[in-house]
Amino acid sequence: MSVESTGGVPANSDPVGADIDAPAQTPASPLKGMFGITGTGDVSGFGGLVRRQPDVVGSPKPYGSYFDEVTDALEEAYPGFADAIEKVVVDRGELTLHIAPERIAEVCQIMRDDEALRFELCSSVDAVDYLGSDSRRFHVSYQLTSMTYRRRVRLEAAVAEGVALPSVTAVYPTADWQEREVYDMFGVVFTGHPNLTRILMPDDWEGHPQRKDYPLGGVPVEYKGAEIPPPDQRRVYQ
Repeated sequence: MSVESTGGVPANSDPVGADIDAPAQTPASPLKGMFGITGTGDVSGFGGLVRRQPDVVGSPKPYGSYFDEVTDALEEAYPGFADAIEKVVVDRGELTLHIAPERIAEVCQIMRDDEALRFELCSSVDAVDYLGSDSRRFHVSYQLTSMTYRRRVRLEAAVAEGVALPSVTAVYPTADWQEREVYDMFGVVFTGHPNLTRILMPDDWEGHPQRKDYPLGGVPVEYKGAEIPPPDQRRVYQ
């Protein structure tokens, strides 16, 4: 075995800890310079960001863990399963059921009440704005927990701008303020909500701050004699 004269490392050796069977890495994202940094020293995270292709098909059965039991129980209890469930995705040990938007409240009712499911708690309702990705821009996710069986599942419903979702507050009262926050930040309307008003921003605020096309804006901040300019004047976003 030959040895490099410069480092004393065998010429045909792999880096320490390298996985020779690992697949080649996806090319990193070209996005960089979030804070106006060029060349080296990019601390934005864009430099090493790997963009994963969206799963448009779903995961094949068997899913593993308790996921098959959950989906089988839902299919047995819900006659509209085939029309309501767009796809099932298992990723990183988590189960996500993609639901047709108009069926989200019906599915939540079954998930809570069926004896084999018993997802009694909706711990979170949140959203993501996939601006420019497809016609269904806003993806709203519901984190459900079964305290009876100690299981978790995520429901996800995607809607286009201007398309409303049925509120699930009648099934999960905890969704009341959470749906209000999604409405406030993203502008997603929940039909049937008892009091769909802003919860974080003032009532007369224009726009929805967590939309990807919302302007940065801001006001100068004074701190110990120094003035910090608004975000849109101090950072370069690409």
